Amino acid sequence: MDKKKTAAKQAEKAEKQNAKDAKAQEAQTQAQGAAPENKEVQNAELEKALEAARAEAEDYKRKWYSVSAEYENYRKRTARESAQRYSEGRADVVVKLFPIADNLDRAYSACADEATRKGVSMVLDAFNKLLAGERIEVIDPVGEAFDAEKHEAIMAVDPAEGEESGTVKQVYLKGYERDGKVLRFAQVVVTR
Repeated sequence: MDKKKTAAKQAEKAEKQNAKDAKAQEAQTQAQGAAPENKEVQNAELEKALEAARAEAEDYKRKWYSVSAEYENYRKRTARESAQRYSEGRADVVVKLFPIADNLDRAYSACADEATRKGVSMVLDAFNKLLAGERIEVIDPVGEAFDAEKHEAIMAVDPAEGEESGTVKQVYLKGYERDGKVLRFAQVVVTR
């Protein structure tokens, strides 16, 4: 009984294999016997498909370049903004030191004792080095024309002989700027 089942299965398998072989042979015969017109049509269709694939690949390439450029610009912009925020944060801290420097200037001017004067001078020099390290410049416009973008007039006085009107006669508080941006306006006395 088992031999019959096995033989039936083998016969069925052989029949399926013969059917596959017949189909493959038929397809091969049709491919060989295809008319030249059909091959030209097939070639034209393949050429069109190839051109479409090339165009699509070029489109993807352009999009990739565009996205890459946008990302590079974004990376540079965020790095620049981050550096600027850091720099402005440091400047905010230094701005809080300006009143201390003003008091040190007053102390230096009022010192009668040479040793005290020398000590205050050393502290002022250290402060000036700190400013130089932070690229902060002092606005001390004595004798210059008044500039409303850098100076704040707190008083106007009559000009002395030979002085022009609108000239800074005295600086009450020094101003400070960094890279052209005023951190504190110079408070000045101006001639009328």
